[in-house]
Amino acid sequence: MIFTIVGPSGAGKDTLIRGALAARPDLRLVRRVITRPTAAGGEDFDGVAPEDFAAREARGDFALTWEAHGLSYGLPKGQFTDAGDVIFNGSRAALPEAARVFPGLRVILVTAPGIVLAARLAARRRETVEDIRARLSRATFEMPEDITFQTVINDASPEVGTARLLAALQPVRAWRCSRWKRPDMSSPKRQRSSIAKGCGRTGEK
Repeated sequence: MIFTIVGPSGAGKDTLIRGALAARPDLRLVRRVITRPTAAGGEDFDGVAPEDFAAREARGDFALTWEAHGLSYGLPKGQFTDAGDVIFNGSRAALPEAARVFPGLRVILVTAPGIVLAARLAARRRETVEDIRARLSRATFEMPEDITFQTVINDASPEVGTARLLAALQPVRAWRCSRWKRPDMSSPKRQRSSIAKGCGRTGEK
C-alpha cells in the first residue's frame, strides 16, 4: 500500500511521519529529492542543484515530480519497487497526478487550527512574517476535486498526533464510509474530536 501525507506548513507532517516510522518498522519512507541544500534541515532528503534535478527528470528517474515554494521535488522510481507499505510526504497540488501514477493511493491530510500553524511556523524561525502569512493563506486551500482522503488533526502533543496518524494508516477497512463532512474547526471541542475518523471526497456536503 502507498500512502501520501499532505497538509499545510506547520501541520507537523515530518514529526508525525517520524513517529509512525518508529512505531511501525515495516513502514518505509520515500526519501525525496529536492532542489535545496541538504544542510537546510527538516526531513531526511537528497539535496541537488536545479540542473542535476532536471537531468534526472529527463532520464526518467522519478515516479512523480512537482514544484512548490520555488523548489522542485521528486520521488525516485526505485523506492517504490519493494513490497510492503510505503509513505511519502506529498503535495496537495500534485495529488491528481499522484493518484494517476499510484493506483489505489491513500491520501492523509494532516492539519491543525490556524493559531497552531502560526505558532509552529514562528517557532521554526525559518520564515519571515510575510512568508508565514503566505503559508497560512495557502493552508485554507481546498483539496483537489475527486480525491478521497482522510483527515488527521494534529493539535496536541507529538505522541497524540502520531497515534492519530497510525490510526489512519490502518488497513482499508478503516476507510470504508458513505459520506463525510469536513470537520468544523470553529469549535475547540470539535477540534479535539476530529481524530482521523472520517474519509471523504472533496465537493461532498
